[in-house]
Amino acid sequence: MKSENRCFILDMPGEYGLKRSIKLGLKKIMIAYYGLNYKFNRMNDARKCKYYVSICCIFKNEAVYLKEWIEFGLTVGIEHFFMYNNNSTDDYQEVLKPYIDAGIVTLIRWEKNQAQMECYQDAIVRYKDETKWLGFIDVDEFIVPNTNDSISDFLKQFERFPAVIVYWKMFCSSGMLERNVNGLVTEDFVVSWQKYSDIGKCFYNTAFDFDTDYFRNANLHHKMWGSRNGKHYPPVNVFGKVCIDELNPYPHRADSNNFPIQINHYFTKSLAEYLQKKSKGDVYFVDNPHDMEYFFYHDMKCQFTDYHAYKYLIKLKNRLRKNS
Repeated sequence: MKSENRCFILDMPGEYGLKRSIKLGLKKIMIAYYGLNYKFNRMNDARKCKYYVSICCIFKNEAVYLKEWIEFGLTVGIEHFFMYNNNSTDDYQEVLKPYIDAGIVTLIRWEKNQAQMECYQDAIVRYKDETKWLGFIDVDEFIVPNTNDSISDFLKQFERFPAVIVYWKMFCSSGMLERNVNGLVTEDFVVSWQKYSDIGKCFYNTAFDFDTDYFRNANLHHKMWGSRNGKHYPPVNVFGKVCIDELNPYPHRADSNNFPIQINHYFTKSLAEYLQKKSKGDVYFVDNPHDMEYFFYHDMKCQFTDYHAYKYLIKLKNRLRKNS
C-alpha cells in the first residue's frame, strides 16, 4: 500500500490491484483530456465585481481566533470575508463588529447544524457576482503565499480555470499541553509534517457556474467542479495540473519544499485546545470523531519545522497593534 509520494502524504492510501489500476488509468485519460481542453480555453470575464478575492467561512465558538485569522487574511490580500455564524455562544460579535463596521466582514446567521456544504452553496448563490474568486477556508486554516506575496497575484495566473486547490500543510501541537491563547497561532506553532496533505481547499472562479451535480461537488470545498455553456470542468492545483478524485499530479521537479502557496492547517493546536474544540460542537459532525487516536495520528508525523508564515508576522503584528 502506497501511503505517500514525493510531495504528499495520502489521506486515503489504496491497494493497487487490477481494478484500481484500470480506474486510475481512465482518470489519467480524463486528466489529459481536460488538460488539453484548458490549453485552448481563453476565459474573458468582463464582469465588474466589488472584490477580486474573498473568503467564505462557517464558524462556531471560535471568537478567540477570529481577529488573528482575519488580520492575517487581510495581510496576504483577502479583501472580504463572508462569515456564517453557526449558533455560536461566545463573544464573536464583539470581535467582528469593527470589521463589519468597516465593510470587511459580512456576517450571516446560519442556524442549520451540520449543513456546511449547504452553507457554501448558499454563499455561491448570494455572493458569486460580488467577487471574482471565492475561497472556502476555515478559521484554523491560514493562506500562505510562498512564491508571491499576495493571494491575488497568485490567482491571476489561473483565471481560465474554474477552481484552484491549495494544499494543506499540517501543523499540530508543537509539544504543548496548553498555551496562552492570546499568543499568535501563526507564531506559536511551527512544527509540521514534512510533506503536504493531498487534501486542500478550493478557490472558486465565479466566472464559471457552480456545477450542481452532487457526485462532482459533494465536497466542493476540497475539489470543486465548475461548468460553462453546459460543459463540466474539474479543478486544477497550485501547479496548474488537472485534479480528478484522488489524483493530484505535480511537475517532475516538484517536491515538498517548493510549493508556490500553501494553507497552514493548525488542526490540533495544543492538546487543551484540541479537547476544547471537540467539546464545543462542530459545523460538520454531529458527534465529533476526532479522538486521541486521531490526535496522535497527526501529531506523530510532526517532526519538521515550517516558517513560511513568518514572513508575514511583522505586518500582522503591526496590523493587530494598530487595530487593538
